[in-house]
Amino acid sequence: MSFTPDSRTDLDRFWLTIQRSAEIGKGREGGLARLALTDSDREMRDEFVAWCKAAGLSVEIDAMGSIFARRAGLDDSLAPVIIGSHLDTQINGGRFDGIAGVLAGLEVVRTLNDLGHVTKRPIIVVNWTNEEGARFSPPMVASGVFVGQYTVDWAHDLIADDGARFGDELARIGYRGDAAPLNDVDAYLELHIEQGPILDAESRQVGVVTGGYPSYGMRVRFDGETAHTGPTPMDLRHNALIAGARFLTAVDDIGWDFAVHDGKATGSRLAAWPNKPGILSETAQCVADVRHPDPITARVMAEKMRRAAHEAGAKAGCSVTVEDEWAWGGDIFDDELVTSIRTEAKRQGWNWRDIEAQAGHDAYHMAMRYPTAMIFTPCKGGITHNNKEDCSPDDLVAGLNMLLHVAVQRADR
Repeated sequence: MSFTPDSRTDLDRFWLTIQRSAEIGKGREGGLARLALTDSDREMRDEFVAWCKAAGLSVEIDAMGSIFARRAGLDDSLAPVIIGSHLDTQINGGRFDGIAGVLAGLEVVRTLNDLGHVTKRPIIVVNWTNEEGARFSPPMVASGVFVGQYTVDWAHDLIADDGARFGDELARIGYRGDAAPLNDVDAYLELHIEQGPILDAESRQVGVVTGGYPSYGMRVRFDGETAHTGPTPMDLRHNALIAGARFLTAVDDIGWDFAVHDGKATGSRLAAWPNKPGILSETAQCVADVRHPDPITARVMAEKMRRAAHEAGAKAGCSVTVEDEWAWGGDIFDDELVTSIRTEAKRQGWNWRDIEAQAGHDAYHMAMRYPTAMIFTPCKGGITHNNKEDCSPDDLVAGLNMLLHVAVQRADR
């Protein structure tokens, strides 16, 4: 056997691998709650590493706990093609978000093994740590460290709501590695479910991702002071909970103001202390973000969001600290790679369309330094970050086989 234009992945094998993943870290019915660096994350990592070693891949772990499974190339000194995504999930996550991308990379190398084809360049399948940011904020932190957006020490000092420290949890689950950073990357490819309704609504089999909605996010802390809710006069109150609530409501209003052209604004987190009856809260931490297809409008929305934080703090008599800010998206993906994906969709005869990503992905960070592209597969109704997230094998087959051929084309350069 050999690799030919008609070569295809083993869809049944891929689907069985997806189903096995769905048994690890179960959440609500049909979904997963496999948060980063928990025991269930360790169990999934162990399973993934075993699969990779069974496929003949060498496995290395970096200081962020990201797993790099390498298939040697004919010239192993050449920069590798990396395929990947993440295996961690949201607290009420689905079975495919991120997971399909990592396991698609594994299926690509399994298929090449079946066909006896060794690419010129090495291929690496990666599982990025803490893409979701559900336990340790911000999201996409490991890929951010990989491209130099964050430092390892900064990331290791991140603290979860349960008080756990990122670096300590890496060590606890046995995935605080010491692999040397890669010197170069030829290309990064990521397959992902769309996480939106467009492909499914249009009965499309696959999406060629041309870029991402420009997005801006921030984590804000409000500091006030505790006091009794009864006798404390309104003009002497410094209620951080109210400051946070006002801020997030203002962010939601920004989204509605720009919704007519598909702008979106989200208040996703409000954590206050002590957050009890009878007492005003001393602190509140909020996370919010805005996004819009037009980059100028997205920046306007971001400035409104920043102003809203300071206005909310002032009105509640609280100090305001912006603890973290991030931005991603835009016209960031490599034209040559995008064209190759589009060409492959046409050659294989799939019902495809160009599409922009609206969620955050590790590919956004990788695109800051390396040629990067994404492939979207449909998901039922666009439901995601929800235990009802669903795909069928037919939803994944087009993207999976396009990934195979685009990866081999790139790795055989």
